[in-house]
Amino acid sequence: MEKIVIRGGNRLEGAVEISGSKNAALPLMCASILSSEEITLHRVPGLKDILTTKQLLLQLGVQLDDLSSGTLKIKAREITDHTAPYEMVKTMRASVLVLGPLMAREGRAVVSLPGGCAIGARPIDQHLKGLEAMGADIRLEGGYVHARARRIRGTDFTFDLKTVTGTENLMMAAALAQGTTVLRHCAVEPEIDALANLINGMGGSVDMSVPGTIVIEGKDRLHGVAHDIMPDRIEAGTHLIAGAITRGDVRVCRCEPAHLLPLLEKLSQTGLNVQVGDDEVRVISNGRGKSCDVTTDPYPGFATDLQAQYMALMVLADGRCQITENVFENRFMHVQELVRMGANIKVSARTAQVDGVENLSGAHVQATDLRASACLILAGLAASGETEVHRAYHLDRGYERIEEKLRKLGADIRREKDVII
Repeated sequence: MEKIVIRGGNRLEGAVEISGSKNAALPLMCASILSSEEITLHRVPGLKDILTTKQLLLQLGVQLDDLSSGTLKIKAREITDHTAPYEMVKTMRASVLVLGPLMAREGRAVVSLPGGCAIGARPIDQHLKGLEAMGADIRLEGGYVHARARRIRGTDFTFDLKTVTGTENLMMAAALAQGTTVLRHCAVEPEIDALANLINGMGGSVDMSVPGTIVIEGKDRLHGVAHDIMPDRIEAGTHLIAGAITRGDVRVCRCEPAHLLPLLEKLSQTGLNVQVGDDEVRVISNGRGKSCDVTTDPYPGFATDLQAQYMALMVLADGRCQITENVFENRFMHVQELVRMGANIKVSARTAQVDGVENLSGAHVQATDLRASACLILAGLAASGETEVHRAYHLDRGYERIEEKLRKLGADIRREKDVII
C-alpha cells in the first residue's frame, strides 16, 4: 500500500503534457478482438487499468507486444478462451467491453458482472438488451453473463438511457454483424468517436453523422490498423484545476480544448484568465476565485469525472455554490475528507452546498475512488502544512505519473510506502 504526501502552498507554474486517454484506450484495446490482424496503438498511457486490460486480453489468447513507451501492438490471431473472470472484472468495470467483440467474432462469451469504483450503481442491462435484440441468447448464472449466438445480426435498438460502455459494446458487436444496426439514444462522448474512427480504420462502416444515432454496416472481416489514442480530457481538466487552486499559471499541452468547453466556461466564470490554443489551454489566476454553481450531465455537459476536482476548487472560492451530481448517485464520498481539511460542505441527496473558506489545513485523508483521489491531491496542493492521501492505488488507475508532472510545475509531492491497510 502506498500514499501520496503533499506539502501545500506552492504556486504551480509551467507546462504539462497530457497523456493518452484511459477511457479511449480501453475500448480500443478490446476492439482488437474484432480482427485477426495486427492493431498498433500509440500514446497508450501507463496505467493500472491498461495493465488489467492487457492481462485480460492475454487470457483470451491475444498476443501483445510493448514496442516502446506508449506504443502497443495487439494481434488477436486466435481466441483461445472466451471468459472474462471475476478476479479481473471486479477491479475494473471496463472489462465488460470484451463482451461485444467476443460475441461479434466468436458468437460466445462468459463475462463476470462488473465492479470498479464504488461510485454508484452501473448496471449492464442495456448491453444485454441490445445483444438480445441482435440475436444473442443471454443467461445470468453465478454472477456471470453467459452469451451465445450463431451470428450477431443487425437490429434497430434504442437505449433506455445513455450509457458509454453500452454504446461501445454494441458498436463493436455490430461491426461484424450480419446486416445493418441502428443504435439510437446513444452516448456522444469523444471516446465513442475514437472507437468509431478505429473501426472505420479497420475497414468497418460506422456512421455518426446524426448526433445520438449510430448506423453500423456489418462486415465479414476487419483488418489491422495503426491508431493514435486521443488525449485524456479528464487528466487535462485536473491539471487545469491544479493551476487554478494554487493560484498559478499552468499551460496544459497536447490536449483537445473542444472536449473541455464546459469546464473552461466555469473556470472563466470563477475569474480565471483562460487562454485557448489549437491543442493547449492556459489558466492564469490573479487571486481567489468566485463561487460558481455546476451540474454534471452526460457529454457535452459538465463531466462527472471532474466534479470532485471542481469541488476542491470551490471549497476555497469566494461565496457559496451548489454542485449537483446527475450521473452517479454515490459520488460525494470525497466530501467528508475535504471537511477534515477544513471545508464547509453540506450534502442533501444529489446536491452539495459549498461555502468557500479562506484556507485549508493538511490532514490524513482516504481516497475512495479514482477521481476522489485527484480531488484530495488538489486540496492538498492548496492547503497549509502536510496532507497524506492514503490508498494511492485508486490514483494509479487513471493518472499517468501525476506526481512527476505536478513536481515539474513546482508542487512538493511524493509517494511513500503506507502502513495503513
